[in-house]
Amino acid sequence: MHELAVCQGMLRQVMGITRQEQARAVTRILVQIGPLSGVEPRLLAQAFPIASAGTPAAGAVLELESLPVRVRCEQCGAESDASPNRLLSGDELLLVRVELER
Repeated sequence: MHELAVCQGMLRQVMGITRQEQARAVTRILVQIGPLSGVEPRLLAQAFPIASAGTPAAGAVLELESLPVRVRCEQCGAESDASPNRLLSGDELLLVRVELER
């Protein structure tokens, strides 16, 4: 399952933040997922308890937020939520926020 590897990579980042902030636990993680990221949110949510077991993030709430595909017209510079011009966003998977407990 690709999402398990993605989740493990995300948790490595979260654990780095946890160590840096000298926190004892992670309470909430917000992740934004673009529809072109190649990540299935439902599978990522299922992988999270497995990947976080035994870590300070075990029991944390994983909040997944979907992002739209955004494009920019090369002629006029206008931005919109989907039109086959130039892709601006939609392929990202962003670790947006980590809430910690000290």
